[in-house]
Amino acid sequence: MRDIRIAAAQFEHRDGDKPYNLARIRDLARRAVDQGAEIVSFHECSISGYTFLQTLSRERLEELAEPVPDGRSVRELARIARDLKVVVMAGLVERDGVQLHNCYVTVGPEGYITRFRKLHTFISPFLTPGREYNVIELLGVKVGFLICYDNNLPENVRITTLMGAEVIVMPHVTGCLPSVMPGRGTVERMLWENRERDPARLRMEFEGPKGRSWLMRWLPARAWENGVFAVFSNAIGVDHDTIKPGLAMIFDPHGDVLVQSHALGDDVVVGLLTAETLAQSSGRRYLRARRPELYGKLIEPPPPGQEPVTLPGWSLVRESEAKGPERA
Repeated sequence: MRDIRIAAAQFEHRDGDKPYNLARIRDLARRAVDQGAEIVSFHECSISGYTFLQTLSRERLEELAEPVPDGRSVRELARIARDLKVVVMAGLVERDGVQLHNCYVTVGPEGYITRFRKLHTFISPFLTPGREYNVIELLGVKVGFLICYDNNLPENVRITTLMGAEVIVMPHVTGCLPSVMPGRGTVERMLWENRERDPARLRMEFEGPKGRSWLMRWLPARAWENGVFAVFSNAIGVDHDTIKPGLAMIFDPHGDVLVQSHALGDDVVVGLLTAETLAQSSGRRYLRARRPELYGKLIEPPPPGQEPVTLPGWSLVRESEAKGPERA
């Protein structure tokens, strides 16, 4: 690995408004380049919008989806990368034959580079989960990709690291969602709309257990236990019927925050990722200490009737509410 400057962005996307979202991507990528960034990472489905996908029929989702790399949005993303001379990463809904995917695309000044399909989809039953990991050599650095929920499973981050990743890009749309965990939950839209007059109340919501405090329970561990840099991008503001907290940040291989955003709006942060920090990390030692002969249980197929299912915490809360107190 060589030293490299990478940016993590946050912005308030508009549901289904690709021209607007691509314009914000261009503006924020320019800001990142002005700070020396060579790679700029945006959040999950940042081109299309995310949470509103749960409301769409199969037909409407197909209309929103595009082929990769030949779709209009990827071509525009490539123009942004070419004009700014930077690598840009952003998400959209991909159409591949009859299948639809939550897809994360990487482009550079020379055009399309690669894509990654989310492994653990749940926002729409019409999305097909990805079936493979992806680690590439990019500007002298080995970069892997995992989207949002993919990072909740330690196995995904470990395998991506074992495939050679030194940096893992982790685009999200998360935080401030219904949960059974104490202190977690949604943020009132009024607080977001009143953020300029009363920023303190909104910042307490975003920084507390609904947002940053929850992320800090597990996200730094993914970087520390594997000895990798973790690039966390996220939506901020109105996302369909929820408010998202942003909190774009980069973790170093010690699990420490390298850079982070506390902005209550669109922002980008740029960090210098260094080879020496990677080499000194505990996680790199842990990788060499592994004893794979003991890990057979990890790859055993599940018992009948217990097939893998991806269930976010907010879906369990909604299920409980729908049953009512007498049935929950």
